[in-house]
Amino acid sequence: MTVDIKQIPQIVQEAKNAAYYAASNYLHNEMNGQDSFPCGFAWIGVSEKGSTKLGRALMQNGFEKAYRGGLEMWNPSGLPVQNIDVKEIGAKAAIEVLRKYGISAYTGSRLD
Repeated sequence: MTVDIKQIPQIVQEAKNAAYYAASNYLHNEMNGQDSFPCGFAWIGVSEKGSTKLGRALMQNGFEKAYRGGLEMWNPSGLPVQNIDVKEIGAKAAIEVLRKYGISAYTGSRLD
């Protein structure tokens, strides 16, 4: 499946919206709104280089060059929480959207 570069802004926004909804829902329903331990980080990544058309489009819509190659977006839900579980739920929801449109994506996370 070839990704239509013109759709990248809408695709990334849909992924961020899905991440926000999933993370917010988990925070409020599973954690009773309590942002508690364990603290950490979660992100979504793609192996696409920033020099390709798709890579440039992703970078124009919030992705940044990853330290180990490819591109990444940290905390795609945008929720101002520290709980790694909340952030991972959001990242997983975001990659489902990206994959739906044919963008090969993965999640990453680490404890703080």
